[in-house]
Amino acid sequence: MYRWTRWFDTDHHTAVIRERGVDLDRRDWLRCTPFFLMHLAALGVFVTGWSRTSLFAALGLYLVRMFGIAGVYHRYFAHRAYRTSRPAQFALALLGASAAQRGPLWWASIHREHHRESDTENDPHSPVLLGALHAYLGWFLSSRWYATNYRRVPDLVRYPELVWLNRFDTAVPAALALLTYLTGLALQRFAPSLHVTAMQFFLWAFVISTLMVFHATSSINAFGHLFGRQRYDTNDSSRNNALLALLVIGEGWHNNHHRYMSSARAGFYWWEFDPTYYVLKVLSWLGIIWDLKPVPAAAYEQQAVQTAQPAQ
Repeated sequence: MYRWTRWFDTDHHTAVIRERGVDLDRRDWLRCTPFFLMHLAALGVFVTGWSRTSLFAALGLYLVRMFGIAGVYHRYFAHRAYRTSRPAQFALALLGASAAQRGPLWWASIHREHHRESDTENDPHSPVLLGALHAYLGWFLSSRWYATNYRRVPDLVRYPELVWLNRFDTAVPAALALLTYLTGLALQRFAPSLHVTAMQFFLWAFVISTLMVFHATSSINAFGHLFGRQRYDTNDSSRNNALLALLVIGEGWHNNHHRYMSSARAGFYWWEFDPTYYVLKVLSWLGIIWDLKPVPAAAYEQQAVQTAQPAQ
């Protein structure tokens, strides 16, 4: 039973890990097989080629699912930077889950742990202590951080629909993968002038865009604590990096975020590019979300004081 359920029910897999006394720091290569197969599958584009439609689909799904990570998993589930209704909460959770970065409760619990223990030995992915490669992907290849720490997310665990989505975290990505293939099949049959094939569309729209979202997110874990400017003293090495902000639709203002993590806005000034916040603002105008937590006035006051201080 375990051989099959480990791929679908993450809580059951966690229970078996504990029962068997698995070395938590040993690389679980079998569990991570799909991750590596995705990278191999991406090479298929050299066989299927590309089309303008497939490229636009890949870019569109990258941006939409990157928002699912930045605006939903991060700013909502991890930090509760705004409020929404229960149906909208579940719809947003589905969007975040489509990025194939596991369930919303697991993601939020890991990120809250990161803030709680930032750049200490208990930080899941500190590049300062364990290196950029560990922060980029090494940390999730082992079993130490596989289990969802439900104690870190008591505000979320009371929603059974979120718990289900968290346990069966492959359901939404699998559904999206099938949808992209069927869409490509329909385009191949009914719009041949677009030069799209089912496999080409699947590889670009799902595989390539999924990998793009993963590597963009991992770049924050690995480089957001190594390169850039520290505006605030946060007792960790978090930094603001404009290039990362461009790549990860606003998440690169990492030092800002570590100083005031509950703010719905990561770019504190108008010149700090933060598309995630712009989308959240539009959603608030539409009434889908509300009570966006603003940047505290103390953030600007502290910056003004630091600027006024003479150089040492």
